[in-house]
Amino acid sequence: MLYYLFQYLESEFSLTGASVFQFITFRSAMAFILSLLISTIFGKKIINYLRRQQVGETVRDLGLDGQLQKAGTPTMGGVIIILATLIPVLFLAKLENIYIIILLITTVWMGLIGFADDYIKVFKKDKAGLKGKFKVLGQVGLGIIVGSMLYFHQDVTIKEQLPTSEQVVQVDGKKKVFGEAHKSTKTTVPFLKNNELDYAKALSFLGDGYEKYGWIIFIFVTVFIVTGVSNGANLTDGIDGLAAGSSAIMVITLAIFAWVSGNIIFADYLDVMYIPKSGEMTVFILAFAGALIGFLWYNTYPAQVFMGDTGSLTIGGIIAVIAIAIRKELLLPVLAGIFVVENLSVILQVSWFKYTKKKFGEGRRIFKMSPLHHHYQKLNYHESKIVVRFWIVGILLAVFTIVTLKLR
Repeated sequence: MLYYLFQYLESEFSLTGASVFQFITFRSAMAFILSLLISTIFGKKIINYLRRQQVGETVRDLGLDGQLQKAGTPTMGGVIIILATLIPVLFLAKLENIYIIILLITTVWMGLIGFADDYIKVFKKDKAGLKGKFKVLGQVGLGIIVGSMLYFHQDVTIKEQLPTSEQVVQVDGKKKVFGEAHKSTKTTVPFLKNNELDYAKALSFLGDGYEKYGWIIFIFVTVFIVTGVSNGANLTDGIDGLAAGSSAIMVITLAIFAWVSGNIIFADYLDVMYIPKSGEMTVFILAFAGALIGFLWYNTYPAQVFMGDTGSLTIGGIIAVIAIAIRKELLLPVLAGIFVVENLSVILQVSWFKYTKKKFGEGRRIFKMSPLHHHYQKLNYHESKIVVRFWIVGILLAVFTIVTLKLR
């Protein structure tokens, strides 16, 4: 809204300083500050409201130190993250931008699924919450919507660098480095020199014209990533500050990639895929990062509020969609390594338990408890120490992810 207001004031009245709202960097910085202020200032009011409504966490006794003391702590705190993200975006982003529209849909969609799960747990007193099949159905539905919009919408295009022999010097003396904008199912493959993979080629066995069916593979990949990452974030949300802090690190890294991918100068310099109009996502991403950091004000040990599935599912969905939109989803196993390891620890634990029970008559465990952060709690590490060490690992993974821009 402010973007359009200052655009009007500049065009009609030549208002001094109004043009600063044209810059993505300025609006992104303002979005970060505003979301941080909203989440910290109004977060307390929301927490008090949740406490008055007796929206308290029901804690299962898993034999972990300090666990039962958390019973009754307000949950559904993901509402703070969602509001602190959406308000700055509505004020500062270009709302007609397709990437902003997709991220708004993702936030509301996943927020509603998470809210439904938390509502059933808290008000219906059903610890199982929303049935797993409905969660998965919602995640798959979002994946189909996002994948379809990214493939079929006319504003979602890429520009590829032309071979040196085809780069011509234009009248203004600048080189024509990029070709025309076009639709594509290509993505970036890390660590390789010619680092592009076309999903459509998986259907090359169909013969000539296989490219027109590339959307099937693209949407399937989108569904898989949205489902996997949102569940990973959900599993990571087990101790105070772990999910929010780890996610903030990932999100800030994605902001760098989004800005570079949407800036023709830096895309050329770093030899990365140039995605027109994708730079606008930086406004949303930094608003989201500010909301996560502000939420940590109340979520660090000892937590005054839990994000619940309202927050964790939304966080995972947003991270997945951003990565897919900037064609960096194949970097998620590195960048979102914390989510991946948490997911794997559960899969391995359950699979090994079932296998050994079938073979030996009794189930055996790889970890003392899964997800992985509970394993370290069982080893008598204080949860604040576990969280900080996971953050440190997350920072290392983020730096390594950024290095892949030139590491090929």
